[in-house]
Amino acid sequence: MRYVILSAFLASPAFADPPTIEKVAATRGGDTWRFDVTIRHPDTGWDDYADGWRVLDMNGNELGMRVLHHPHVDEQPFTRSLSGVAIPEGTTQVQIQARDNVGGWGEDTTVIDLY
Repeated sequence: MRYVILSAFLASPAFADPPTIEKVAATRGGDTWRFDVTIRHPDTGWDDYADGWRVLDMNGNELGMRVLHHPHVDEQPFTRSLSGVAIPEGTTQVQIQARDNVGGWGEDTTVIDLY
Protein backbone atom coordinates (compact mmCIF):
# COMPACT_ATOMS: atom_id res chain seq x y z
CA MET A 1 0.00 0.00 0.00
CA ARG A 2 2.79 2.43 0.80
CA TYR A 3 4.18 2.04 -2.77
CA VAL A 4 0.81 2.96 -4.25
CA ILE A 5 0.68 6.14 -2.18
CA LEU A 6 4.26 7.04 -3.13
CA SER A 7 3.52 6.43 -6.83
CA ALA A 8 0.44 8.63 -6.71
CA PHE A 9 2.42 11.36 -4.97
CA LEU A 10 5.24 11.31 -7.52
CA ALA A 11 2.80 11.37 -10.45
CA SER A 12 1.18 14.53 -9.13
CA PRO A 13 1.02 17.53 -11.51
CA ALA A 14 2.87 19.60 -8.91
CA PHE A 15 6.05 17.81 -10.00
CA ALA A 16 5.60 18.41 -13.73
CA ASP A 17 7.93 21.00 -15.23
CA PRO A 18 5.89 23.92 -16.54
CA PRO A 19 6.48 25.27 -20.04
CA THR A 20 8.90 28.17 -20.24
CA ILE A 21 8.40 31.08 -22.63
CA GLU A 22 11.80 31.90 -24.10
CA LYS A 23 10.94 34.57 -26.64
CA VAL A 24 7.96 36.56 -27.92
CA ALA A 25 7.71 38.76 -31.00
CA ALA A 26 4.61 40.91 -31.45
CA THR A 27 3.88 42.52 -34.82
CA ARG A 28 1.01 44.82 -35.63
CA GLY A 29 -0.75 44.31 -38.95
CA GLY A 30 -3.56 46.77 -39.46
CA ASP A 31 -6.11 46.40 -36.67
CA THR A 32 -4.75 43.11 -35.28
CA TRP A 33 -1.53 41.64 -33.95
CA ARG A 34 0.56 38.54 -34.66
CA PHE A 35 2.44 36.82 -31.84
CA ASP A 36 5.38 34.46 -32.43
CA VAL A 37 6.04 32.60 -29.18
CA THR A 38 9.00 30.32 -28.48
CA ILE A 39 8.38 27.73 -25.76
CA ARG A 40 10.61 25.17 -24.09
CA HIS A 41 9.08 22.20 -22.28
CA PRO A 42 10.43 18.71 -21.59
CA ASP A 43 7.73 17.03 -23.69
CA THR A 44 7.78 13.27 -23.16
CA GLY A 45 5.02 12.41 -25.61
CA TRP A 46 1.26 12.40 -25.38
CA ASP A 47 1.37 11.95 -21.59
CA ASP A 48 3.11 15.29 -20.93
CA TYR A 49 3.49 18.08 -23.46
CA ALA A 50 3.03 21.83 -23.86
CA ASP A 51 -0.45 22.09 -25.33
CA GLY A 52 -1.11 25.80 -25.64
CA TRP A 53 -0.38 29.42 -24.92
CA ARG A 54 -2.50 32.55 -24.70
CA VAL A 55 -2.36 36.32 -24.88
CA LEU A 56 -3.84 38.11 -21.86
CA ASP A 57 -4.40 41.77 -21.11
CA MET A 58 -2.82 43.05 -17.90
CA ASN A 59 -6.06 42.27 -16.00
CA GLY A 60 -5.89 38.60 -17.02
CA ASN A 61 -8.58 38.72 -19.72
CA GLU A 62 -7.88 36.36 -22.62
CA LEU A 63 -7.38 38.11 -25.97
CA GLY A 64 -6.31 35.09 -28.02
CA MET A 65 -5.21 31.49 -27.62
CA ARG A 66 -3.04 29.09 -29.61
CA VAL A 67 -3.78 25.41 -29.08
CA LEU A 68 -0.89 23.01 -29.69
CA HIS A 69 -2.31 19.72 -30.91
CA HIS A 70 0.70 17.41 -30.48
CA PRO A 71 3.95 16.93 -28.53
CA HIS A 72 7.22 18.51 -29.67
CA VAL A 73 9.59 15.91 -28.20
CA ASP A 74 12.29 16.34 -30.86
CA GLU A 75 11.76 20.07 -31.46
CA GLN A 76 12.87 22.05 -28.41
CA PRO A 77 12.48 24.91 -28.08
CA PHE A 78 9.75 25.46 -30.67
CA THR A 79 8.01 28.54 -32.02
CA ARG A 80 4.37 28.84 -33.03
CA SER A 81 2.39 31.85 -34.19
CA LEU A 82 -1.06 33.29 -33.64
CA SER A 83 -2.42 35.97 -35.96
CA GLY A 84 -5.52 38.11 -35.87
CA VAL A 85 -5.38 38.99 -32.18
CA ALA A 86 -7.47 42.10 -31.49
CA ILE A 87 -5.86 44.29 -28.85
CA PRO A 88 -8.06 46.95 -27.23
CA GLU A 89 -7.22 50.55 -28.12
CA GLY A 90 -4.77 52.12 -25.68
CA THR A 91 -3.28 48.80 -24.53
CA THR A 92 0.49 49.12 -24.19
CA GLN A 93 1.32 45.74 -22.62
CA VAL A 94 0.03 42.16 -22.76
CA GLN A 95 1.01 38.93 -21.03
CA ILE A 96 1.77 35.56 -22.57
CA GLN A 97 0.97 32.44 -20.55
CA ALA A 98 1.76 28.84 -21.50
CA ARG A 99 0.20 25.57 -20.39
CA ASP A 100 0.84 21.86 -20.55
CA ASN A 101 -1.60 18.98 -20.47
CA VAL A 102 -0.43 17.81 -17.02
CA GLY A 103 -0.04 20.95 -14.92
CA GLY A 104 -2.42 23.28 -16.76
CA TRP A 105 -1.73 26.99 -17.07
CA GLY A 106 1.64 28.05 -15.70
CA GLU A 107 1.70 30.54 -12.86
CA ASP A 108 4.27 32.74 -14.58
CA THR A 109 3.52 35.04 -17.47
CA THR A 110 5.80 36.99 -19.79
CA VAL A 111 4.93 40.67 -20.18
CA ILE A 112 5.35 42.20 -23.64
CA ASP A 113 5.42 45.90 -24.50
CA LEU A 114 3.42 46.77 -27.61
CA TYR A 115 4.86 49.45 -29.85
